[in-house]
This record gives sequence, structure tokens and C-alpha cells, in this order.
Amino acid sequence: MDNEKSIERNKVLLYYNAYSGSGVFRNSLDLIIERCQLEGYQVVPVRAAMGMVIDKALSRINQEEFSRIIVAGGDGTMNLCVNAMVKHDIHLPVALLPSGTANDFAYYFELPTDIYAQLDIALGNKTTKADVGKVNDRCFINVAAMGTMVNVSQKTDPNLKNALGPLAYYLKALTELPQLHPIPVRLITPEQTYEEQIYFMVVMNGESAGGFRKLSPQSAINDGKLDVVAFRKMPIVEFGPLLFEVVSGRHPENKNVLCFQTDQLRIESEEDMETDIDGEQGEKLPLEFSVLKKRLDVFVSETEWHYDG
Repeated sequence: MDNEKSIERNKVLLYYNAYSGSGVFRNSLDLIIERCQLEGYQVVPVRAAMGMVIDKALSRINQEEFSRIIVAGGDGTMNLCVNAMVKHDIHLPVALLPSGTANDFAYYFELPTDIYAQLDIALGNKTTKADVGKVNDRCFINVAAMGTMVNVSQKTDPNLKNALGPLAYYLKALTELPQLHPIPVRLITPEQTYEEQIYFMVVMNGESAGGFRKLSPQSAINDGKLDVVAFRKMPIVEFGPLLFEVVSGRHPENKNVLCFQTDQLRIESEEDMETDIDGEQGEKLPLEFSVLKKRLDVFVSETEWHYDG
């Protein structure tokens, strides 16, 4: 990225979700605009509205006039922006102001929680590359989930999340055990085909999802690979201890967990299976996964982020 701001690139597109994180972002909107203006940027605000507005905005912009896109919201807001960027061939670098109930993509980059520190990064000059996952015709930044527990995150009480952190998801997952039933799936990669019966599985681009910070502890967001973690059919009495291993990131060694990496994957099943993409309702099976390698440039800390991929 050219570090010199010129008159041709003095604009910043601010894509924000006014209701993200129970609406707390709105208190920071004026601060963000003021800071951008002090840095010499003209702010072009785009308010999130079911993805249609950002799609329309990015279909019309002249990339040569913009320095970057700042996304203020959670994973769902970022997902909508990235899908529109890929659709309209937008290659501007992206800065994150995480303010959603799920900020797993931002968590991977170790972004601070303080808005002033976030703006230092968003208006800085250091970027790193990030892959984008693709499932059928939709992109995802962090995770695609499948199976009988995909909605645990949405069902977990927000007050419990704030009080207990990841333990809240563990407790909620335990209450879902009576509804568990195994689903037969065929996982097809260029190297191997797996015939499995699973309760739940994720295809990860990032490392954390649904409150589980170490769901895919070996993931790298810019290695050109997707990390597959599938929870096999098992005696229910073994499920509770396994969930505790998931909280601590020790589950990849468990015999009831299938883990592998791939850059292409097809998932088939004779049964319907609930799916989720970055926290939103997902696609119907069969699912075709691929990777848009190093598709994004993401702003990171000048001092605390050490990967230069």
C-alpha cells in the first residue's frame, strides 16, 4: 500500500453497524469521524442494512479515491463487507473497529478493545494478508459451522457471556446434549475422502468461534488452508469432558475429533443439516469450500503484530 496520502486517495469508507454490540458503537461515531478528519481524510459513511447498502456502495465507488475501508461492527458486519468487496473486485485495505457480540476475526489479529488504540491501528500504515474462505457462492471470514449445535452462540444469554466468558458457551452446550443426534457425512478433499457420523463440525479460517477461543488452535489466517474440525459420534458421557477440552484447546488430540487441513472440500449428506456462516444462516448441502488466498489486506498494530505474510 502507498503510504503517501494524496488528493486522489483522501477518502475513507466507514461501514458501520449502528446496533452492533447493543448499540454502543453509536457513542463513538463522532469520535471516529473527528479522528479521520484530523488525519486529513474525508469520511464516506455507509450504514449497515442487511448487506444491500454496502453492496450498492461498493458497486459505485472509485477505488482510486479511497485509502481504506473501516468496518465498525462484529463478524457479521465484516462478512457483508467482504462479500461485497469480492463481488465487485474491491482491493482496498480493511481496518476493523470491533464492536459486535462476536468479534472473532478481530480477536485473531489481537486488536485492542480501546477505541483510541483501535483508531491508531485503523489509520496507521501496517497491514498483513488474510485469506477469505468461500462456501458455494458466499464468502466467510472466520467460520462455517454445520450440525446440531450451530446455534449455541445465539442461544447463550448475553449477560451470562459477560459474566462467565467462554464458560457460558460450555454450560449452554451441555444443555443441548439431549437434542444431539449423529449425522452421516461424506467429506471429500483432493487428498482423501472421509465417511463419518458427526454431531457438529466447523470449517475454520480463523482460530475462535462462538465463544470458544481455541476452537482451531493451529489455524493460520493466511496459510492458504482451511482447518476442518469435526466432532464424531460418541457416547454422550464423553461429550461433556470433550467440551471442556475445547475450551482449553486440547481437543485436537481427542479420538472423537477429526482434524485436517485442506484448500478444497466438498461436504455431502443424505440428511438435512443446519449450517451457519460467520454467525448467519448458511447454505444448503452439498457444500463446496475453497480459499481466496491472501485476498484481504488487514490493518494491524505497528508494534504488537509480528506476521508479515
